[in-house]
Amino acid sequence: MERQKHFVLVHGACHGAWCWYKVATLLTSAGHKVTALDMAASGVHPKRVEELHAISDYFEPLMEFMTSLPPEERVILVGHSMGGLSNSVAMERFPEKISCAVFAACIMPGPDLSFTAAKEEDLTLAKLLLRPHPLFSDEATQEEVWVTKEKYGSVPRVYIVCDQDKIIKEAIQRWMIEKNPPDEVKVVPGSDHMLMFSKPQEMCSCLLEVAGKYS
Repeated sequence: MERQKHFVLVHGACHGAWCWYKVATLLTSAGHKVTALDMAASGVHPKRVEELHAISDYFEPLMEFMTSLPPEERVILVGHSMGGLSNSVAMERFPEKISCAVFAACIMPGPDLSFTAAKEEDLTLAKLLLRPHPLFSDEATQEEVWVTKEKYGSVPRVYIVCDQDKIIKEAIQRWMIEKNPPDEVKVVPGSDHMLMFSKPQEMCSCLLEVAGKYS
């Protein structure tokens, strides 16, 4: 039997841990451990958006979780959409605790691709407004999402392309992949931006392939 892996699921703007319920169920049924986190002022997290003064406040639940992991434990970090920024900060701070980072229809900055360049100007996630997403200046965000080849670059990366995404369009996804090449690219045909809802089985299959390849 394949060794159990620990998946850590990080939502995008305006959402919460709840959005992973289908994928989390499938991964758990396959025998893996799953932790789905609420970022600050998201999902059922008690903070209000007005209490977040810097984007580091928003990332804090993930950073606290990564800090709490035993030294010998390594996780597969899965980010969706703006969760790619959370992924990137965690990779830079805790590369030794991450066996692979998966970017699903994500903003994916890198050592040679700044957040400002990677961010699509007409990103319209705020229209979802399930909970308001904190807005911080590009300059402040770039200061927090500053990654290096030595740390961020040491973590294997897999990008999952959603070819019917109307928010982070496929062309933008492909552009980020070209500018900041991951170790592997997977495509979920017919998937819209919220692939965890529209294609949960296919997304789970991608993640199980990652679990089997990266340890």
